[in-house]
Amino acid sequence: MKNFASTSKLSVWLIFSLLIAALAGCGGGGGQDPILGAGGAVLTPSITSTTPVNAATSVATSSTVTATFNQAMAPATVTAAGVFTLTGPGATAVAGTVTYTGVVATFTPTAALAADTLFTATVTTGAKSLAGVALVSNTVWTFTTGPAPMVSSTGAANGATGLPTNRVSSAVFSEAMNPTTINGTTYTLTGPGTTPVAGTVSYSGVTATFTPTALLAPNTLFTATITTGAKDLAGNPLAANYVWSWSTGALPDTTAPTVTSTGPVNGAVGQPNNRAATAIFSEVMTATTITGTTFTLTGPGATPVAGVVTYSGVTATFTPNAPLTASTLYTSTVTTGAKDLAANPLAANYVWTWTTGAAPDTVAPTVISTGAPNGATGLSVNRASSAVFSEQMDPLTINTASFKVTGPGLTPVIGTVTYAGVTATFTPAAQLAPMTTYTSTITTAAKDLAGNPLAANFVWSWTTGASVAVLAPVNLRSLSTFVAVAGAGLTNSNSGGVTTLNGNVGLSPTATCLGDGSPCSAINPVINGTLYAADPGGVAAQAKADLILAYNDATGRPPGTTVNDITGMVLAPGVYTSGSTMSVAVGGTLTLDAQGDANAVWIFQIGSSLTVNNGAQVLLINGAKANNVFWAAFASSTLGSTVIFKGNVLAGASNSLGTGSVVEGRLLCTTGQITLLSNTVTLPLP
Repeated sequence: MKNFASTSKLSVWLIFSLLIAALAGCGGGGGQDPILGAGGAVLTPSITSTTPVNAATSVATSSTVTATFNQAMAPATVTAAGVFTLTGPGATAVAGTVTYTGVVATFTPTAALAADTLFTATVTTGAKSLAGVALVSNTVWTFTTGPAPMVSSTGAANGATGLPTNRVSSAVFSEAMNPTTINGTTYTLTGPGTTPVAGTVSYSGVTATFTPTALLAPNTLFTATITTGAKDLAGNPLAANYVWSWSTGALPDTTAPTVTSTGPVNGAVGQPNNRAATAIFSEVMTATTITGTTFTLTGPGATPVAGVVTYSGVTATFTPNAPLTASTLYTSTVTTGAKDLAANPLAANYVWTWTTGAAPDTVAPTVISTGAPNGATGLSVNRASSAVFSEQMDPLTINTASFKVTGPGLTPVIGTVTYAGVTATFTPAAQLAPMTTYTSTITTAAKDLAGNPLAANFVWSWTTGASVAVLAPVNLRSLSTFVAVAGAGLTNSNSGGVTTLNGNVGLSPTATCLGDGSPCSAINPVINGTLYAADPGGVAAQAKADLILAYNDATGRPPGTTVNDITGMVLAPGVYTSGSTMSVAVGGTLTLDAQGDANAVWIFQIGSSLTVNNGAQVLLINGAKANNVFWAAFASSTLGSTVIFKGNVLAGASNSLGTGSVVEGRLLCTTGQITLLSNTVTLPLP
């Protein structure tokens, strides 16, 4: 019985096979035998895999699209029009060609795909096997291309003037790039005109640097270009060539950079054990000099901490590879190997210490304010968009991928993103459209120094007005060559270092000038200019008269936006008015954003006094000049210790500086005296 059963099954199988063969041969035409699956059933064709896979993200814009079948297909049915298609955005058909080899069909777009776009691939039931069996149903899958990389910021703002002849040119990208695509072909410098500048190109982190072989020509316009040959790690190129220009001055830069602030601050305790350490420099540095050799972390004691060093904008970040030990003292060091764009190193190693607490930081950062409140209207068409965070963020996560502006509607606005202190700024590449609503978005890609992202995207909208407001600078007349003018004399102390005044000094009517209680000497303070004192009808008296005119000019402008505490703000050009005091908090930052306008002007009208507290700083970005910033205070100005200050102070009474503060601008007061403590005050560039 057993043998009979086996023989019967074999006979049935043979009969079934003969029937299939007969059917396949009917009607002539030489059709192919169908592929049989388990149990002798005809194997229906299907797609077993695709590239990109369904729902893939960050796909390169240069990608092809493929579909792999489970069996050989009739090539003509796969390559026929309308069978294998690609659409995006939406139902927009993508032009391309379809080829078929083996069991793989390939759709090759005619041009690169659009960046940051959802695409839909479809293979219809028109695709048939060699035996004429069609797909059971259409096969559909989607994928999203990655955003095109962008240049987030440059070492010199477009249109900058008076730059040192020994500087290098640098550009910061919105994401990591393929280093092999950042070279002397994709990053060039020309000037004067189209004359190529010889130099070398380097790349570190997200920063590309062009270093000229020799000093640049003085007083000359140069143009830097990064081409679409520069690509990110996914192969996405820049959407268009990025071009910016700047002019040299007459001299090289010989001033050493400094570390202006750190995170954590020196002596801080209870810091999260999963935080990174940061150092903010006084100027843009050469990215290749900010490394694990020049920025180190040790603790406990001299034990080196393993970590990764990154650099973006003016901020260096040391991120430990693992959580730090709780309740432990750590020491951060930035060495003199760190150099600025003119190859000037730090004057000395910068060292600070801080202590961890018992727990990591798991709190998501937030956006606490924006440059324009949600729903604001009538804003300038040449404005930037800014956001202030609740804490210091990882600079590498603040870029054009995490900070976007769209308008009108969903149309992306092209621009650059900068980050300073706790403030991110998006500066449009071109003037915005008038009477148009724009939407700013900070995405969850923005993270704090402990790696915590925003809990959700932060979105706000605002509307432009009809035109650009033009603000003329205050006329300083003869004050242009003066770094200090006072009505009741000048006193200085060199107890914390030597005070240096880089410009003329005018004292009228009181001629008293004291250095540590004695008459001013060649080194107390150092005056790199001329001291004019008690010269009725002379130079100092004229400067004093011009100061009164300048003050009246500044305070006579129509009142502007009302502000008092300006800590953490990013201010576009304009007039800002306080009926009482105006202040920047301890360690705070005020950022003045020229939005690419080299002639941008700020006038601060202060009804009482200006106070800039210890460790605070005024930052100038996107072409802003200290020469075009005017602080008109009815009473006095008081700058605390280690302040970094920019602009011209026009005070009714007195000006005073704390130990170690640095001013790029002018200290001018009508009735009182100027008090200095180991400071440097330098005339701003015109």
